[in-house]
Amino acid sequence: MKAWYCVARVVVCAGLFLSSGIGLEAQTIKPLESIQNQEELNQTILALDTALFDAYNKCDLDKFAALIADDVEFYHDNGGVTLGKEKFVDSIEKNICGTDTHRELVAGTFEAHYMKGYGAIEIGTHRFLHPKTNGGTGEGRFITLWQCKDGVWKITRALSFDHHEVAKEAAK
Repeated sequence: MKAWYCVARVVVCAGLFLSSGIGLEAQTIKPLESIQNQEELNQTILALDTALFDAYNKCDLDKFAALIADDVEFYHDNGGVTLGKEKFVDSIEKNICGTDTHRELVAGTFEAHYMKGYGAIEIGTHRFLHPKTNGGTGEGRFITLWQCKDGVWKITRALSFDHHEVAKEAAK
């Protein structure tokens, strides 16, 4: 019964993302208990990353917040520590919304690692285009801890570090 419930919750959540225009395919997001191999884990975590940063790039704070745990801890090398979903979402609204900042995952840097009974760790490098700073582009590494609880994936911990400016040639 519990496995069926988790699958139903994921299908409902994926359906909400699909109807909201994020474009997730229901089969790409699976509850932790249903993931059978590394490819399925990669697809699930990559789909979650895509949904999160699609909402971030569009400043869709409701969709963004839906992927964040209430007790999230966010550690940023330049910004410090942000504790709790409300403060985290508020910081996105104050610092990102209206700036036309765009985040993208740097190709070839994505990693997903299974965490038994909890979820997964996502590791990678992301690039931020800051159009209001004369086309400035920044890059940083990240580690995100995703928890799958009752079939719903949310970020519980995130680290964003090693931020630096990227040469224009490398940003292309």
